[in-house]
Amino acid sequence: MIIKFHSEARKEFFEASEYYEEQVIGLGDDFIAEVEKVLDVIEQQPDSGTKITKNERRFLVSRFPYGIIYSVEEDHITIFAVMDLRRNPGYWKSRT
Repeated sequence: MIIKFHSEARKEFFEASEYYEEQVIGLGDDFIAEVEKVLDVIEQQPDSGTKITKNERRFLVSRFPYGIIYSVEEDHITIFAVMDLRRNPGYWKSRT
């Protein structure tokens, strides 16, 4: 199944990886690798994330306080947020 990123989710992903890279060299790459692991699981098992609304699911990222918010469509998966779990939890809902 194809994974598509909402433009704001893609921006969050890159900003978070840059932030972690600024903290410790290589940590940004570790963040990217952990998110990619989640994306692989979501692609293979789209219903594996925890259902948080009627149509959206969340899958937590290992080692980092982030969750991937997504929905499963007939022919693709849409990533709505690469969400810092310390943020206001509903900020991404206008993207759906």
